[in-house]
Amino acid sequence: MSFEPRILGFLCNWCSYAGADLAGVSRIQYPPNMRVIRVMCSGRVDPKFIFEALRQGLDGVFIMGCHIGDCHYLEGNYEAVKKFDMITKFLSIVDMENRVRLDWVSASEGARFGEVVTEFIQHIKTIGPSPLAGNNPDMLLMEKLMAIERAAGTDRIRALVGRQREITEDENVYGEKVSLEKFESVFNSAIHDEYIRSRILILLEKEPKSVKDLAIEIGIDPSEVLGNMLILKGRAQVDMSEIVGITPIYVRT
Repeated sequence: MSFEPRILGFLCNWCSYAGADLAGVSRIQYPPNMRVIRVMCSGRVDPKFIFEALRQGLDGVFIMGCHIGDCHYLEGNYEAVKKFDMITKFLSIVDMENRVRLDWVSASEGARFGEVVTEFIQHIKTIGPSPLAGNNPDMLLMEKLMAIERAAGTDRIRALVGRQREITEDENVYGEKVSLEKFESVFNSAIHDEYIRSRILILLEKEPKSVKDLAIEIGIDPSEVLGNMLILKGRAQVDMSEIVGITPIYVRT
């Protein structure tokens, strides 16, 4: 039996949804694998929608908006680009970045709509079904995606995404401007750190654990776990519950 992907599409009201409508009126043929959610702007698509869709076992997610410079809300699609960059960085941690796509389709591009949808569906057919689909989903991957969804919603990540242009394009009160390369370095570190911290919190929600136990389950050095544990303790998200022998045991607060 051939694999038929299940795709979720987020289409902006003003351009890509109208382009889809034109494709239908023009009887343009494309695979019927994508189910559509109409949003007012591509910049309105919250990253957690993408992560949740993948956690539900969908094989791919497509976001479409107006072409850059043509957004009805002026900069909505610029916001979509920044969010999508963050989404793909997070998904690369679990090798799922190739299951999402961002593209632009105008209201007059019915033919282009059919082309990009067909191309994406063929791409998903090539890489195969989601490991989270079916009756036996990969539960470790499910847990990692849950951690990614939580990490993406932290104040630190939201602030970096929301202020990227301000930080890299405008000078601060001291006349300094952060280079895009330096920002990317800080951003990548923040993504890694917040993901690890979310993994720690999810594991501690199940049962109290030591730093060594957490390091083994996550697959990182205990010193990295300890450093992040100190940050989480400062945020009042974890605390030490007891000491077994000479080993501190931590719990989710």
